[in-house]
Parts: sequence; C-alpha cells; structure tokens
Amino acid sequence: MKIKEGFVLREMCGENIVSGEGLQHINFNKLISLNSSAAFLWRSLEGKEFSVHDMAILLVREYAINMELAMKDSENLCKAWIEAGLAE
Repeated sequence: MKIKEGFVLREMCGENIVSGEGLQHINFNKLISLNSSAAFLWRSLEGKEFSVHDMAILLVREYAINMELAMKDSENLCKAWIEAGLAE
C-alpha cells in the first residue's frame, strides 16, 4: 500500500487535515481530519510502500500498545484511507 501522490497533511487551527493538491485532485473536494496517531502514521509512511503490519509496528513503538490493538487500528485506518481515495 502507498499514500497517493498529491495529498498533503497540514495543521490547520490545531487539526491535522489532509487535502488534495494539484490538477490530478481538482475534483477531490474533501478535507480529511486525522487524529494524532493517524497523523503520526501519515508522516512516517508518506512516500513509502507499507503494509498494515508496518503501521502496527510503528504504533507499538510510538504508543507502547499491544500488537493486537495496533493491528486492529491499522487495518481500520488502511480501510478508511482506501475508501477516501488517499491510498492504494
């Protein structure tokens, strides 16, 4: 999996917001808000190929949670990013 090019994570008014940038995303009229852990993953994975397992490892290391919870959270986030058109 990879975050699609042309999407940018910015902080706006204390919120982590992803928006489309450039002509390829001219019809992407959404702003997507990410919580702090999702923003951490975005920043860690941007421009790289990754798997759900890779995401889970990052969560375990950063937040000291167990692997089962990290995998569940990573699976849900991957699904949400794919459905929103942010990753493929």
